Amino acid sequence: MSNPSILILPGDGIGPEVMAEVRKIIGWFGDKRDIQFDVSEDLVGGSAYDAHGTPLHDDTMAKAQEVDAVLLGAVGGPKYDDLDFSVKPERGLLRLRKEMDLYSNLRPAQCFDALADFSSLKTDVVAGLDIMIVRELTSGVYFGEPRGIFEEGNERVGINTQRYTESEIERAARSAFELAMRRNKKLCSMEKANVMESGILWREVVTRVGAEYPEVELSHMYADNGAMQLVRWPKQFDVILTDNLFGDLLSDCAAMLTGSLGMLPSASLGAPMANGRPKALYEPVHGSAPDIAGQGKANPIACILSFAMALRYSFDQGAEADRLEKAVEKVLADGVRTADLLGEEGVTPVSTSEMGDAVIGALDASL
Repeated sequence: MSNPSILILPGDGIGPEVMAEVRKIIGWFGDKRDIQFDVSEDLVGGSAYDAHGTPLHDDTMAKAQEVDAVLLGAVGGPKYDDLDFSVKPERGLLRLRKEMDLYSNLRPAQCFDALADFSSLKTDVVAGLDIMIVRELTSGVYFGEPRGIFEEGNERVGINTQRYTESEIERAARSAFELAMRRNKKLCSMEKANVMESGILWREVVTRVGAEYPEVELSHMYADNGAMQLVRWPKQFDVILTDNLFGDLLSDCAAMLTGSLGMLPSASLGAPMANGRPKALYEPVHGSAPDIAGQGKANPIACILSFAMALRYSFDQGAEADRLEKAVEKVLADGVRTADLLGEEGVTPVSTSEMGDAVIGALDASL
């Protein structure tokens, strides 16, 4: 039987630096746990545009369709700000999500005890936080037609269309309910059914799907209230299900509850392939941070935890995912910090590569 396959797309800015630490950890699992992967690498985003004049070459897209999982670093940077919209680095990421049909985006927001003081909220509000936002990723206002900037009378008008079909809502909802069944059996769906017809349909479909999961406690909330509740008392939630636009906003709001974007992973999952594994792309929530690229200041933990999600959701290695997550928790508890997490006494400042080495040390200690 062949090894599971991973396509690494480091991308731009700090992407190659944080991905280098993931490659070390992939190697550790091969050497110490005999969990082998066939790893290949290619370009996406600005690096792909520099090489090919497109943010995602067709050959790379074909590779992404064939592998068991894609690991992506980050894309973009001011160097590409003046490019036409159609070839901006972010279009490469959007193409991957759309053509792989990665409709379910899982964004955990977990606050490690050692970092509770880094949140802008009071420690007791965020300590022990562990929620999951499930964002529908391939439909809604980011993809709806018509869209564009048009002449209307004597002025221009910008148009984006919020559009959802029942089946698009249903498959995202089913993904969230299945996840809730594996967690604490509690799900809150967020939309704007009070002012948007797409929100009315969303609520109706989620309620219908929820009837198939009677063990899950289902609630509904308007998304603007959800944003307020996330900063008021986030631990009232477990799994949050929402659409593409609101999911983008709410997950970034939840991200800052944990103290640093450099800590947060994500998984984007699609329909099962022939081998039963879902099509999948894993990436940190943070951006390419070109201002610190090449300086060894980047925090690789979000990218490392994204690989932990790959172990859990793509490779049926839940126990090893737990091992990696606990290794990260141990390193943070020991006071090891990259530049984004400094500011308290008694910590040990480390570079990007030294943080990766510290996680590997904690993995060694777990054996």
